[in-house]
Amino acid sequence: MSAELVCWKCGASLKTLPLPLGRRAECLTCGAELHVCRLCRHFDTGKAKQCRELAADEVKNKTRANFCDWFQPKPAAFNAGTSSGTNASNPLDGLFGAAPQAKPDAKSELEKLFGKN
Repeated sequence: MSAELVCWKCGASLKTLPLPLGRRAECLTCGAELHVCRLCRHFDTGKAKQCRELAADEVKNKTRANFCDWFQPKPAAFNAGTSSGTNASNPLDGLFGAAPQAKPDAKSELEKLFGKN
């Protein structure tokens, strides 16, 4: 049994959408455009132009609908760790240490410095 096609952005099922996906197809859950590089089986961040298909024209914005004739939707395109910018600092935390969770109150720090309580 093949894996179910899901949205590249939110991971919602796309089984109700007709295949092949048209250029204007959108996720019914999050509204993301679906005829995009991020949902294509040729998308690979480790390759030149982030595409395994050498004959394909370069597409600058990998998350916007395009006219690429090489587009083939990939069921495993959703990656919860990279779909959102909220986790962008996590790799840096490993290199530089985690950022402090709460900022100290500046006034109380000054009072401690000058001996006022």
